[in-house]
Amino acid sequence: MAWRIGVDSGGTFTDVCLFNDENGAVEIWKVSSTPDDPSRAIAQGVVEGLEKVGAKAADLAFFGHGTTVATNALIELRGVKTGLVVSDGFRDLLEIGRQKRPSLYDMFAEKPRELVTRDLRHEVPERLKADGSIAVPLEEDALREAFRTLAAQDVKALAICFLYGFLNTEHEARALAIAAEELPDVFVSASHEVAPEFREYERLSTTVVNAYLGPVMQRYIRRLKDRLEEIGLKVSPQLTQSNGGVIGFDQAGSLPVRTVLSGPSTGVVGAQAIGRMAGFDNIITFDVGGTSSDVALLQNGVCQLTGEADVHGYPIKAPMLDIHTVGAGGGSIAHVDSGGLLKVGPRSAGAHPGPVCYGLGSEEPTVTDANIVLQTLNPVEILGGRMKVRRDLALASVERLAEKLGISAMETAQGILSVVTANMAKAIRVISVQRGHDPRDYALMAFGGAGPLHAARLARELDMAKVIVPLTPGTLCALGLLLTDLRSDFALSRLMRLDHTAGEGLEDGFVALAVQAETWFAAENIASDRQVITRTVDMRYAGQNYELPVTVPAGPIAADTFAALEKGFEAAHRQRFGFIAEGEPIQIVTLRVEAAGLVDKAEFQKQADAGPDAAAAKIGERDVWMAEAGGFVTCPVYERSLLKAGNIISGPAIVEQMDTTTVLLPEMTGKVDPYLNLILEV
Repeated sequence: MAWRIGVDSGGTFTDVCLFNDENGAVEIWKVSSTPDDPSRAIAQGVVEGLEKVGAKAADLAFFGHGTTVATNALIELRGVKTGLVVSDGFRDLLEIGRQKRPSLYDMFAEKPRELVTRDLRHEVPERLKADGSIAVPLEEDALREAFRTLAAQDVKALAICFLYGFLNTEHEARALAIAAEELPDVFVSASHEVAPEFREYERLSTTVVNAYLGPVMQRYIRRLKDRLEEIGLKVSPQLTQSNGGVIGFDQAGSLPVRTVLSGPSTGVVGAQAIGRMAGFDNIITFDVGGTSSDVALLQNGVCQLTGEADVHGYPIKAPMLDIHTVGAGGGSIAHVDSGGLLKVGPRSAGAHPGPVCYGLGSEEPTVTDANIVLQTLNPVEILGGRMKVRRDLALASVERLAEKLGISAMETAQGILSVVTANMAKAIRVISVQRGHDPRDYALMAFGGAGPLHAARLARELDMAKVIVPLTPGTLCALGLLLTDLRSDFALSRLMRLDHTAGEGLEDGFVALAVQAETWFAAENIASDRQVITRTVDMRYAGQNYELPVTVPAGPIAADTFAALEKGFEAAHRQRFGFIAEGEPIQIVTLRVEAAGLVDKAEFQKQADAGPDAAAAKIGERDVWMAEAGGFVTCPVYERSLLKAGNIISGPAIVEQMDTTTVLLPEMTGKVDPYLNLILEV
């Protein structure tokens, strides 16, 4: 069984990447997504991709999958009817939240809709103290009555979240047992299993989101499992988490909240591996799909994990790679706002009907249509000739927009690209400049179907000197599935001052987390020589409301451990905020353990240097409208698969391949490295 396969299911396309363990061959395939049933496109893509290489599903040694099912269900509010049981007096916490107004001066700002309506939220008498001791015992009769009321209300999912439930699980565990008796067919989530950390509102929100999405994810997984069995898959399929690792389908079904960044996370994993091979430690990833752009910062080859994020207005406490998303993709729709200004996104044309140039009925121009009009994209066909496009329809839609703006069609198309580039640059500044990093110290790695198309202009906007375009950028998220490990994260909130008195608490806490990790290793059948455990703690100055993660040195907790933690925290604080508060007490807030099960990964082979002459890869010329050249300029067009290691091309130029198009601006060069990455220099 030589072939390994990764499948990334996006909103517009489903990407398939196949890797041959024996000879290092990489093959890619793309099919249009099927939003009504994503598993249909996945099965189709797998079958067609395997046919391309002459293999069968039974030949696969690994199947990894990244999905946007949980994310889209949350965005579109397509979860199930969910009930909630909380401690007496906390029924309205879900609505009250932190009493923050994210858009302070927006008189028309709307709060995200509550996932559990007030009539489905029930209080039960019980109370734990701040130290976890029981102040009021759980009234089981009241709890049963609440469950029976919810059963009569026909809920499909249930969230249980009691005050300080992360310190003492007794009440929540008993509630789970009673729920199994009273609501046997309902998906149930308890906060101590989903997010055993402090901050009551965020823990509640995470538990509710998990319950709301649970039946949706389980239904999807069952359907996908059946389709994969039908095509003959023999190995156990794995699904990507937001932390960049993969887990089995069963665990993903019980913890769907950990998959909300399933797709983008593996792109970061793939970028990390490719950057390491190419000799770049500091990278900013730039992943552009049909609907959004995802960016992340890798310092010394590592993307930081965050323990909390706001996903479309819903706080989630779950380990996830620190990825920032904006609604700027190839399908983002351009329009004129009430003030007469050109705007792009966040609305997207999606896969059906898609951009105007698809000829499926859309009339509003998108970023893809602008590229077709300017001819940076092939104005006749894309996807290696598999998909025909209509430049005339795209041009007509841009002309209608141009009339509203009072400028030419070509200026309007270029304006769409300029606006979307500004949106993308803003996203990168959020994860770099605003966190103490200078983008000029990093290389930009462009991938996704539209990343290489916009990377050159984005690099110029940010004054970044180098752009890395991987061999298969349009399917890098699928490839990343073949470069990651099995992974799960465990957390325990324990508020302690950083001094010798915390030694016992730290030791006991990490022992408890190690037991959870060992249970997970056993459930996933991970051999002892493939097990890796990494420990971190979230730390802050006393009085601060936000924490920074710091790695805990290996070995027993000792005096030098505390010295290392203090040094690590001060370095992280100086990096993020530009100063340290000498003499201020430092607190440990949450203990974390990352458990990884190492798996065999795809390994790339170096290619022999074929010299700088790229003439053999030139397949033609095309007039492309470039603002940098003052209008239309004749550009050589190269076929990516024909470029060899050592080849050098000069801009302006276009490099085409099945899964994306790369644009080189004037005064820019591109060199193919030994691993066939295209390195652009501004």
